[in-house]
Amino acid sequence: MLIGGIEAGGTKFVCAVGDQTGKIIAKTSFPTVGPEETFKEVKAFFADYSIEAIGIGSFGPVDLDKQSKTYGTILNTPKTKWKNYDVLKRLQTDYQLPVYMDTDVNAAALGEYKYGIGNDVDSCMYITVGTGIGAGFVKDGETYIGKSHPEMGHIFVQQHEDDKFVGSCAYHGTCLEGLASGPAIEKRNGKKGNLLADQQSVWELEAYYLAQAIMSYFLILSPERVIIGGGVLKQEQLYPLIREKILELVNGYVAIENVDNFIVAPSLNDEQGIKGAIALTL
Repeated sequence: MLIGGIEAGGTKFVCAVGDQTGKIIAKTSFPTVGPEETFKEVKAFFADYSIEAIGIGSFGPVDLDKQSKTYGTILNTPKTKWKNYDVLKRLQTDYQLPVYMDTDVNAAALGEYKYGIGNDVDSCMYITVGTGIGAGFVKDGETYIGKSHPEMGHIFVQQHEDDKFVGSCAYHGTCLEGLASGPAIEKRNGKKGNLLADQQSVWELEAYYLAQAIMSYFLILSPERVIIGGGVLKQEQLYPLIREKILELVNGYVAIENVDNFIVAPSLNDEQGIKGAIALTL
């Protein structure tokens, strides 16, 4: 059984054909432009394969309420060509196959849960820290979707007393994304994060914000494992800093028996999103 997977990112689309074991048979990627041009590329890729279903993890916000008239539609995105675009209907029309849709971060969480570093626990989170910040949650093999999908990158955290940055989020200023995303790091420091690798204070501050967010997620959802990825976490010195700060914040109130096994890096070599998209169909 061949399954199609789409990781629909705001910057690029990744398309793949795989099977239920998580094996990727073929894969391609291309820039995310307008919907018509992008879905022509999608169709050209899948034309060579006999697939039986499609799973898509999409950038958002996206309507995932199955009772809604706009289910499967991209909502108030800053990508104007995609605003109010019905992605689900487009795929159903193009392929006449079952289509399963979720957020890109929920798909990544499911990929790690099923095939990666989350495969030995009952619940896990996946947090991506890059151009934006988002998080997905999986419990017993099911991704979490409420009235809308969670927007965990936009929670508020306590701003450090020495950080006078006004924030980079167009909607909330100094929310988590506004303080700790890749663009926030660049605007605060005048350089991209990869050019600040030796600036310890930059990563101390980043860990300060990310640990606060993880503390909140941990107390609310109680995941057994927290997986953090994205472009900012290519700075691997962040992992021990975040672990140290989360223990300080929890302060023994809730037991974290092995923090090195609790906060971890992704294990699927940047394929967690596309493998998770395929897993949505299972």
